[in-house]
Amino acid sequence: MDDLNLLNPERVLLSVMLDDDGWRGISPEEALSLCEWEDQAIVAGAAHGLQNHGLIQIEERENEYYYLEAEGEKAIVEGLLELRLWNWMNEQSPPTMANLQLYHEKYEVGPGLGLLKKLGVTIEGGVLKWEGTEKIREEIKLREWFLQTLQSVANSEYDNNQSNPEEAFDPDRWSDMVEHFSTRKNFIRKVVRTERTYTLDEKAIDLDRSSLHVVNLVTDITPELLQSDAWKEAEFRAFDVTLDASTPRTGRSHPMQALIERIRSVFLEMGFSELVDDYVQSAGWNMDALFIPQDHPAREMQDTFYLDEPATLPLPNDLMDTWKAIHEHGGETGSSGWGGSFSNETAQRPLLRTHTTVNTIQYLAQHPHDACRVFSVDRVFRKEAIDRTHLPEFHQIEGIIMEDGANLQMLVTTLKTFYAKMGLPEVRVRPAYFPYTEPSLEIEVKWRGKWLELGGAGIFRPEVTEPLGISSPVLAWGMGLERLAMLVLGLDDIRQLYISDLEWLRQQPIL
Repeated sequence: MDDLNLLNPERVLLSVMLDDDGWRGISPEEALSLCEWEDQAIVAGAAHGLQNHGLIQIEERENEYYYLEAEGEKAIVEGLLELRLWNWMNEQSPPTMANLQLYHEKYEVGPGLGLLKKLGVTIEGGVLKWEGTEKIREEIKLREWFLQTLQSVANSEYDNNQSNPEEAFDPDRWSDMVEHFSTRKNFIRKVVRTERTYTLDEKAIDLDRSSLHVVNLVTDITPELLQSDAWKEAEFRAFDVTLDASTPRTGRSHPMQALIERIRSVFLEMGFSELVDDYVQSAGWNMDALFIPQDHPAREMQDTFYLDEPATLPLPNDLMDTWKAIHEHGGETGSSGWGGSFSNETAQRPLLRTHTTVNTIQYLAQHPHDACRVFSVDRVFRKEAIDRTHLPEFHQIEGIIMEDGANLQMLVTTLKTFYAKMGLPEVRVRPAYFPYTEPSLEIEVKWRGKWLELGGAGIFRPEVTEPLGISSPVLAWGMGLERLAMLVLGLDDIRQLYISDLEWLRQQPIL
């Protein structure tokens, strides 16, 4: 016994298993009760310790349990849809489609007929007909019994190895019911659980049971212990220093944060300064300043998050007058504008910014004569439905150069330099259209033999820069950070970036 060097919880568990005929096996729940413990973690730790000593065996098995969900519980109260329609049909002479639609809700008729057709009910000349009444009745009764069986155990565990509380059931029919209701939305939910059984091993026969008493087991030698006489009666736990120790897992940056820091370092290395600003902006700076027409689809509520509070973000009248002239007839830029009428109320509507350019253009307006190179990597918001390639909240990467002599060749060279430093040396551009740049370009990089579009670029139009007093050319480009992250990490679902899957995170490369 001394050679085994058992911990106190291991001694207690082994003792109760020997006293309680542990050869037949006990569950962790039974062990918790027998040992009079309150924490299952103690049971699990003691069991694994005894398993390592070869004193018990741990058997694991997976069981399927089924629970009623909302529609299943509703069917218990109101009756299954096919049962209610079936009962109605048997009371009619004859049951016609016209009467069916008259006496039942429209939203139930279609699905109900679909269920009944699968049972053999047909429609001939507007009359519902069927053969094999007993067979249909038996199938519906079986479905009803299945749901009632789940309810009879009060939504607790019930698997296909247990007996029906009222009568034995055919396992094949049970499987048929599980398959059927699994195809019906919100009827049943399956939960797979791993269950364990602890069984004594033959090695436990030779144990001296009198030595299974709880002792003062010392794992740390402290000054307090040595200063007292307690060490004389204590039992010291031995440690095998020759065993391999597990490598501790250290913290690391999330792949998205690591990618952001890498992008920042590239921009800073290229002589850019970072720009950070507020999420909440006016539609004027977000859209109007960038020569995006006020009837553009991107301004609709289904695409942009507008705010109720504050109700408005006031803008200087002279600034709105300038935008009004630009939008309606081009002002003094030589442009013909967009025509129509410009609304100051629309310009002052508050929203969550849809791109970081809203902050860049304000920075340029505040420093219209100072050459600059700025960038931002920050959040933007668009009213997108969440799927494998879209999120309503994401990050945008943006770079801006304003200086005398800036031209398209400088823009293309800067793009190629940036992406080369990001590990994407093959870059090409092709013509595109954006409301606030001319010329406009789409940026493509070669990844695993394919050209992939990663963002847009261009030179700000005079309608954007001249009203703000900017006389130098402004080069701009931007892209979505998540799209780049999916590319670098080899993902096909953008949602993976925001799921706290620790195992996946540990496997990601250091960027």
